[in-house]
Amino acid sequence: MFKVAALTIVVASALATIVVHAPKADLTLEVARTESQREHGLMDRRVVSPHTGMLFVFERDEKVDFWMKDTLVPLDMIFVAADGTVRRVFSDVLVVAPTLPDEQIPREGAQAKYVIELAAGEASADGIAAGVKLDLRGAPPAQ
Repeated sequence: MFKVAALTIVVASALATIVVHAPKADLTLEVARTESQREHGLMDRRVVSPHTGMLFVFERDEKVDFWMKDTLVPLDMIFVAADGTVRRVFSDVLVVAPTLPDEQIPREGAQAKYVIELAAGEASADGIAAGVKLDLRGAPPAQ
């Protein structure tokens, strides 16, 4: 939301959303299912509200790598199998300096069909850990 003089403008996301039930909270996730959407991810966001984030959908369950290029807030990255089982959680992945060359930006990766990004600390607060099963049956396919 941006305030311009006395006018308030709400910027709506162009991405579809899905609600995923975690053990301790319902998560409203924007769905990034195209290459372009996955590439942009949560870049340039100054805030990721509690119980919200992004679900990245891939064509198949394979090794995927994520990084924090142009990401302004620390995140939790959750790597999820095709059947919804959480394989790996990278907690509080820190922001990197915008001047850091691409080849020096650390990457986090694991085998996954889906990756969920939430604000740092949210995965633990919502009961998400390796071995937990999430219901992702409503997730649209990758494009």
